[in-house]
Amino acid sequence: MNRKKWFILMLLAGGQTAFAQNSGDTTNSRQLDEVVVTATKYPVKQSLTGKVLDVITRDQLDRNEGRPLTEILNEQAGVVIIGAQNTLGSEQDVFMQGGHSGTTLILIDGVPAYDPSGITTNFDLNLMNTDEIERVEILKGSQSTLYGSDAMAGVINIITKKGNGKPFNAALNTSFGSYNTFRGSAGVDGRIGSTAYNVQYTKLRSDGMSDAYDSSGKGNFDKDGFNEDVVMVNVNQQVSDVLQLRGNFQYSRYSHGLDAGGYTDDPNYNTGSRNTQAGIGADYKLGTAMLHFNYNYNTVTRNYLDDSAMAIAQGGSFSQSSYTGRSHFAELYTNLALSRHVDLLAGIDYRNQGTDQSNVYLSQYYSDTSKIGFDSARVRQSAGYVSLQIKELGGFNLGLGGRYNGFSKYGNVVTYSIDPSYVIDDRVKLFANLSSGFSAPTLYQLYSPYSDPYGQLSPEKTESLEMGAQYSRKHFNARGVFFQRHTKDEIIFTYDATYYNGFYINQDRQDDYGMEWEVSWKAGPWSLTGNYTYITGKGMTLSGGKDTSFYNLYRQPKNLLNLKAGWQPDEGLYISLSLRTVGKRIEPVYGSAPIPVASYYTLNGYAEYRLAKTWKFFLDLENLTDRQYFDIPGFNSKRFNFMAGIAVHL
Repeated sequence: MNRKKWFILMLLAGGQTAFAQNSGDTTNSRQLDEVVVTATKYPVKQSLTGKVLDVITRDQLDRNEGRPLTEILNEQAGVVIIGAQNTLGSEQDVFMQGGHSGTTLILIDGVPAYDPSGITTNFDLNLMNTDEIERVEILKGSQSTLYGSDAMAGVINIITKKGNGKPFNAALNTSFGSYNTFRGSAGVDGRIGSTAYNVQYTKLRSDGMSDAYDSSGKGNFDKDGFNEDVVMVNVNQQVSDVLQLRGNFQYSRYSHGLDAGGYTDDPNYNTGSRNTQAGIGADYKLGTAMLHFNYNYNTVTRNYLDDSAMAIAQGGSFSQSSYTGRSHFAELYTNLALSRHVDLLAGIDYRNQGTDQSNVYLSQYYSDTSKIGFDSARVRQSAGYVSLQIKELGGFNLGLGGRYNGFSKYGNVVTYSIDPSYVIDDRVKLFANLSSGFSAPTLYQLYSPYSDPYGQLSPEKTESLEMGAQYSRKHFNARGVFFQRHTKDEIIFTYDATYYNGFYINQDRQDDYGMEWEVSWKAGPWSLTGNYTYITGKGMTLSGGKDTSFYNLYRQPKNLLNLKAGWQPDEGLYISLSLRTVGKRIEPVYGSAPIPVASYYTLNGYAEYRLAKTWKFFLDLENLTDRQYFDIPGFNSKRFNFMAGIAVHL
């Protein structure tokens, strides 16, 4: 308790020396004046909300050409994505502020994106490409009041490109690099009369490297390649001064080689994934109110094939699995100004999720088949929510919100959020966010052979607090945040000797806390951004009539530091150097004690040259010191590698 008080006092007293994120390497705009949408579901200045939010702008994405989205997200305070540093196509596990995988909700244009077929409902970020993205907003802390299930640690809102400006704009991007990697994209966008459009296609392929690490150096492990296609279409139609219609479509598919596990090659193991998203929406202005409607259909199919059938007699095996998840999401909400100082948001939403899964396994000694069907493995959710934003009362602002969520499968949940803030002299903001959240059990946890034989799983429930201070001037931004989260009924996987099987149960509770420091500064041609994150946590469960506590933030470093220095001597040339240091972690081992994982650092470089505002030449260099390191023991991370290419905008 004394340590927590010390953290809070330090952050509140040290706002000018704490760290914060700039909205771009070269921007001169003040962060408190930046308009965001994720914090309230409608546009609002950051100075008017007590929530903790970072923005990755299009400018920042442009200055990370050749890199996947997950690598860019990995450089943000409080965010860890395991798999981002591995070969393309590796599973991308998102962790935020100590929350486990599945507690950070991915949004695409404000709409939840799920994979209902997985152990968690994590959306596969391999299916997104930066060429389709306009900006990313990262909102920290429990956000279930606005966004429902799985937003216990925060949300990542991926805002896609929309057409605007001239009737016709064209963009072409092509690059080549290490591991025989090719990335190319082509897109057109614009506005013709009252119709805005954007159409984009991206191709990404790579020979890759072996997923598994060959510790002997003599195993001759095969390369696990990656091949992806992404098509995205956005259309906005301004029907009248008060009505706008929206439509979106995205289709993504990729194939990727796999291995049998850590340190173990498998040349016959492959996977493929397909995702289709289609949505419609409308915005209607009614006096001082805006009425919004969204509907989205999302389906993901993952296939796995390990075809060693010809070698079954020699101890080989054959396995084939298919996992399909489908979700429907619909919402209707309104935001209106009740007065100059009070805004109201109220809405309802509905979610319907289902999964179809089949598994076949054959070997010399054992065979097994299993199937889960859409007819039984599905769940429905419905909710109503409301929030008030009280603003600009002599520098004081206050957000209040509540949500009622009903389930077809288990008990109902009520959440709340309270986020006061106070702005001093338009430069210093003191803020806090007290909120609750929840995460529903997944369909896999409920219907797979690993469902709880003793009873029904309950949703995980959290109460969280973020508080801190921010200082903002034209060329300098700084922010410090203390956060803590208390989780009840956390879902864990355990083993029961009675059933000779593992299954999912609700653990008693989980406590996580930490702090984030962020800074950005610009002077002449030089810019500097940096962030430091400290997290720790422990789980507590009843054993033998006593509470047993243990540190369990697996794969998440207690200490994480990112630094980037940029130099732009003129409008055409930009060069940057970035450092990422990842502290020690622990790796879970089923049926045994966790093992330690060593700390590491990576040094990356980037350079670009713009010619006549139309041509851009770029070079991205990663892991300049060619360090060998592991995010997951037994699986390769990328050594020194590069991407070089050309971008053309017409």
